[in-house]
Amino acid sequence: MKYTEIMVRYGELSTKGKNRKRFIQQLAKNIRLALVDFPKIKIIAERDRTHLLLNGEDSDLLIPELKKVFGIQSFSPVVRVEKDLEEMKKMAVSIVREQFFEGMTFKITSKRSDHDFELDTTGLNQFLGSAVFNKVEGIQAKMKKPDLDLRVEVRMDAVYFSFETIKGAGGLPVATSGRGMLMLSGGIDSPVAGYLAMKRGVELEMVHFASPPYTSAGALQKAKDLTQKLTVFGGNIQFIEVPFTEIQEEIKAKAPEAYLMTITRRMMMRLTDKIRQMRKGYVIINGESLGQVASQTLESMQAINDVTTTPVIRPVVTMDKLEIIELSQKIDTFEISIQPFEDCCTIFSPASPKTRPNLELTREYEARLDIEGLIERAIAGLKISEITPLGEVGNVRLEDEFEDLL
Repeated sequence: MKYTEIMVRYGELSTKGKNRKRFIQQLAKNIRLALVDFPKIKIIAERDRTHLLLNGEDSDLLIPELKKVFGIQSFSPVVRVEKDLEEMKKMAVSIVREQFFEGMTFKITSKRSDHDFELDTTGLNQFLGSAVFNKVEGIQAKMKKPDLDLRVEVRMDAVYFSFETIKGAGGLPVATSGRGMLMLSGGIDSPVAGYLAMKRGVELEMVHFASPPYTSAGALQKAKDLTQKLTVFGGNIQFIEVPFTEIQEEIKAKAPEAYLMTITRRMMMRLTDKIRQMRKGYVIINGESLGQVASQTLESMQAINDVTTTPVIRPVVTMDKLEIIELSQKIDTFEISIQPFEDCCTIFSPASPKTRPNLELTREYEARLDIEGLIERAIAGLKISEITPLGEVGNVRLEDEFEDLL
């Protein structure tokens, strides 16, 4: 079947009231980014749906990419014809013939927004149904659960035929809910957390802590590869590399072993919050799952959150490991996540970390550090790059951009 366009339905966007136009415009932008390899496509974003005019592009190649775009409830490849009954009859018969198999059943489902059209929906169903029944030998009509439900929409400009409804990614268009900083390690959980935040419209920026020579170039590249996997759901992502070696060495030298992980996470949280402020983000996002490891008890979360008043979103907090793994496989990050590179959270991991850290003791041990100096030097060494679906573009130091905030 040679389709002329793809019709996109919004779902949740229909509840957005006065903000609906902004959401639809962002969705159109995200669709354009997702279909960057298909330059002939013309996108027409309307109040009730978006039309993708194919202009010769192959719809079979577009469909897998369109399935990943958040904000789309469903979509259908369609054929456009003029509002002429004879042309409509020819198209209905042609579509059914092309899809026909022995014993096939069908029905016609009409809808019209042009109420001046010469036939109402009942009349149109009967007219087109009779034409198909008379022209396609062996076809049978069936009103409930037919093999083929041929949908016909009579709109003001033309008539649209479709018979396939493809489920979209749902959620909200990325960047409609504001910006969040994802604390991206190299593990399984944080990319899944990022994916779920994107589904609710959050524009992500990645914050990754690197501690060379304890962490390798491979570990850094792994984090960038995970970021690249997430770009297919919402476009390019800014990747911020935080130099963390000095901080980890200082913590190891001056804090009790049982509190190494707690104080390390507190410093990570402070730095992420500072970067969030610089980058005009609203929230911090991480991949913590309750009770999964020693640092992810409620007591540990409370001790780590103590350093910020910024909302911390944990999308996978109630999920067990198997659920997270299943989702990571679905979004194609699992195989990268299990590559054997150590990250900052594992290199100095104590044998017996404190699972119920005492907040007052944590603050007391942490006071041994030059917190402000350590943070200032780490911020001065930030590096940012832009990750696209095709890879990394650009890599610049940020001292000049953030000098006034240090």
